[in-house]
Amino acid sequence: MARHKEFDRQIVLEKAMETFWQYGYEGTSIQILLQAMGINRGSLYDTFGDKRSLFLEAIAHYESKVVQEAMAKLEAPDAGKAAIIEHFQGMVERLASDRTRWGCFMTNVAVELCNHDTETAHRIRQSLQRVEKAFRHALQNAQSQGDIASDADIAALACFLTCMIQGLRVMVKVDPNRQALNQIINSTLSVLDNINQPRVENTFGG
Repeated sequence: MARHKEFDRQIVLEKAMETFWQYGYEGTSIQILLQAMGINRGSLYDTFGDKRSLFLEAIAHYESKVVQEAMAKLEAPDAGKAAIIEHFQGMVERLASDRTRWGCFMTNVAVELCNHDTETAHRIRQSLQRVEKAFRHALQNAQSQGDIASDADIAALACFLTCMIQGLRVMVKVDPNRQALNQIINSTLSVLDNINQPRVENTFGG
């Protein structure tokens, strides 16, 4: 008779995700995973397959839990400029927490693996596209509500905001300074205010 697995699959998957997040794929050995997950080698292989299969499932878990939670307000039907501001202001607390000092899991994976792992690169690309799409949605609403200039380049702004998030998550690994984070976020958000001002035309024709 097969032994009953005496562990919660989602709990051990969460622990695996955090372990890959902290140490990276190459830096996470099977032994480190077993210790973090609190299961034996047989249970790991029976439940998740090999290390790579577990890693890919950890990425999917991160997407469904962490990214979903972070994007919820930006993806809401009525999301606008206020949702963008709230998202960035909330980043100060999220980035200053112990876990996110490991950086962004998706960004870490992209830097470590995406140059030579096409499947992982595809998954990371999809995640970043989701973030950019959420910003684009909120920016379009803000534009229709008159909170952003009617001629603002929404696609470029969405890409800019997505890049700023990734940059902040890399920076916090090196220097998790709350004051610096606030300054960068305030400068980022000032872009939304500046594009709402009338553009100065060049009156010095050649």
